[in-house]
Amino acid sequence: MTVSILLLLPVLAAIVVSFIKNGSAKHASMFFALAELALAFYFLSGFVADRSIQYAIDLPWIPKFGIYFSAGIDGISMVMVLLTTVLVPIIILTTYEHQYKNANAFYALILFMQAGLLTVFTALDGFLFYVGWEAALIPIYFICALWGGENRIRVNLKFFIYTFAGSLFMLVGIIYLYLQTPNKVYDIHAFYDLALSPGQQSWVFLAFFIAFAIKMPLFPFHTWQPDTYSEAPSGGSMMLSGIMLKMGIYGAIRWMIPNAPLGFLHWVNTAMILAIIGIVYASIIAFKQKDGKRLVAYSSIAHVGLIAAGIFAWNLVGIQGALIQMVSHGINVVGMFFIWDIISRRMNTRDIDQLGGIAKVAPNFAIAFLIITLGTVALPLTNGFVGEFLLLKSVFSYGLYFAAVAGLTIIFGAVYMLRMYKGVMQGQLNDLTATFTDIKGSEKLALGIICALIIVIGVYPQPLLHISEAAANHLFNEVSHKFMNAKF
Repeated sequence: MTVSILLLLPVLAAIVVSFIKNGSAKHASMFFALAELALAFYFLSGFVADRSIQYAIDLPWIPKFGIYFSAGIDGISMVMVLLTTVLVPIIILTTYEHQYKNANAFYALILFMQAGLLTVFTALDGFLFYVGWEAALIPIYFICALWGGENRIRVNLKFFIYTFAGSLFMLVGIIYLYLQTPNKVYDIHAFYDLALSPGQQSWVFLAFFIAFAIKMPLFPFHTWQPDTYSEAPSGGSMMLSGIMLKMGIYGAIRWMIPNAPLGFLHWVNTAMILAIIGIVYASIIAFKQKDGKRLVAYSSIAHVGLIAAGIFAWNLVGIQGALIQMVSHGINVVGMFFIWDIISRRMNTRDIDQLGGIAKVAPNFAIAFLIITLGTVALPLTNGFVGEFLLLKSVFSYGLYFAAVAGLTIIFGAVYMLRMYKGVMQGQLNDLTATFTDIKGSEKLALGIICALIIVIGVYPQPLLHISEAAANHLFNEVSHKFMNAKF
């Protein structure tokens, strides 16, 4: 069995769901999402945690132009496949209390987006990687445009321009690498084997960096993110923040640094400074937010800034920390957006100042909210702590002052997240919050799963680290070897 079935199943599922015209669309999409999760666990059961690429497929697609349908799974890809296939059914479950117009189209777009995301995380052909990148962008554009808030058209246009422009830079970089290969192919290993000059690699690095920095997003390419997250429907916000932004981080690890290591050496200080600025800048802006969803959006920028800094430090600890933190951040941010979805549906507001005392009338909701908040602020024995500890250790090896500033994300995050929790859940009930009802049914199930993942990964992260360790170590050694050759 090859990875192709993992990529094709969501496409076929999206087509089937699009023809289901009644309320059964969400149940059908959940069935297919769980089938995809079961398939991912089947691949995991036979996966060998070494440096090799497994379940590979390599078929001619447009051979005249050196384009092949080439994909496979190594330890790095496996972590991202698990993140995607675990979060999609959770995200679908969080939408069960919503009544969407044309629900079949909504859920079909989510499944089609899943196919694009998995293509990005498994592609071994540069052209296929680009196709997956764009295939993931198109569904989220329509999800935001059709089911978003009042300002969705203006905000979505900005989002589309940013991400599409970034994609074009990346496409230029991919085509340039293709033209340099002796056999004119898009194969990632052929790209790795190129011996480009430092000047050539510098431009290739910038082409990829712009695309990935926009997608993450990093400062100053972040301005599309808070508005888009705020105006998108809750399911769209979760897909964007939980999985889609990880495309940029994954791309930096798999495609940007290995393909242009000397360009990375030239620009690494600039990239690191931008990541650190983003941490502090987004945290300061988060302090001032009264809209809970926008606060979560800015906190996401800060956390992603730390992940990027850990990668740019380029050591094994940083790569491992980035991978596990991508999983942890995805779980936590989906949980946090779901928390605010529940609040806004019941209270018709996301203004923290209008809330308070909810814990008195919704104890189950209060417990789930607190666990997700503690995971987000990286309390020890929660999932957020593992990744942030490894990332800070990585940045510390790069430079003490960088680590000192990057570490502010933990302090700042604890302040604004706990203050948000206090403002919403503690204090006195008012006329609005007195009517709040506790979670039940699908809400309790979704939050229960999220809270369990936060605790389990925080207490025992070793299985995730083991999956990616050999592949991450091999990639790190391969790039480091190029660094060493450059010095001589």
